[in-house]
Amino acid sequence: MSASTSASARIAPAGKPAEVASGAKRERVFSGIKPSGTPTLGNYIGAIRHWVAEQDIYDNIYCVVDLHAITVPQDPEELRFNTRQLYALLVASGLDPARSAIFVQSHMHEHAELAWVLDCVTPMGWLNRMTQFKSKAGSDRELASAGLYTYPVLMAADILIYHADAVPVGEDQKQHVELARDVANTFNNRFGETFVEPRPIVRTVGARIMSLDDPSKKMSKSESENSYISMIDEPAAIRKKIARATTDSERTIVFDEKRPGIFNLLAIYQSLTGRSQDAIEAEFEGKGYKEFKAALADAVVETLEPIQQRYKALMADPDGLERLMAEGAAKVQPTAQATLQTVLEKVGLR
Repeated sequence: MSASTSASARIAPAGKPAEVASGAKRERVFSGIKPSGTPTLGNYIGAIRHWVAEQDIYDNIYCVVDLHAITVPQDPEELRFNTRQLYALLVASGLDPARSAIFVQSHMHEHAELAWVLDCVTPMGWLNRMTQFKSKAGSDRELASAGLYTYPVLMAADILIYHADAVPVGEDQKQHVELARDVANTFNNRFGETFVEPRPIVRTVGARIMSLDDPSKKMSKSESENSYISMIDEPAAIRKKIARATTDSERTIVFDEKRPGIFNLLAIYQSLTGRSQDAIEAEFEGKGYKEFKAALADAVVETLEPIQQRYKALMADPDGLERLMAEGAAKVQPTAQATLQTVLEKVGLR
């Protein structure tokens, strides 16, 4: 995959979407993902594969949001590795540095600088209503970091600094995009038209992949090892986890939300194969869970194996990976610098 950047792939000037071949305007979309360990199959189905498919639809900016990661304690070496691993997996999954901007958040100091200015126009009452802080801080909020409390404002800065029109998020992150809209509106009203007010793009199909051993919970690395499939799991591990996945005592293989175990596995199969519910139910009519799980495991392995091969090649060339990250930051930096300069002038700091 080429690391070079063609003129047509460069980020458009601040606030102006890129042109597509037909002459229509592309909407600018910002997407971020936190380096909190190897992403899961749920991350791939719910977000990454959509980003890959939409590279020629939107003017896309993809960010590994490592500043968000340090809102909770991190081992420095693990964080450095996780950041590079995640970046490599995004490229290996099909995000093309020549067609999209892909960079690491901490390589762009403008994000943190803008976040401070936005902190100063964001009421504490808005942050007190953020449900994610309450869930992540746990029962002892007095020990939670100030960064965890204000990270929705940093997320707003990530979005607003590039004048993004839209942000793909899960339902649980929709509140953060709404906060970004409110912050943009407040700043615009106080200092004059400056920011685009972004809207959320909430996925429907495959948006929320659940745990393999407890389908009442979202697939997450924080649960047991058998509850999720990592994007770098070996085929044998994938087959073993799927074979152990929770189903139920019934025999039919149908899309029934009242049967969460089999429904979750069918949702994964549908997401990876692109087949309709009717076609999948017809395929497995009269067959048992063992046959279905074998087919599901084949689909997962077939999806992840080529990604894993490209990932290994990228990780084996650390200098090349660093070069890709530097080029990604250089692609978006002019836009970030121009936005920050405008903001600093409007608030009287320049």
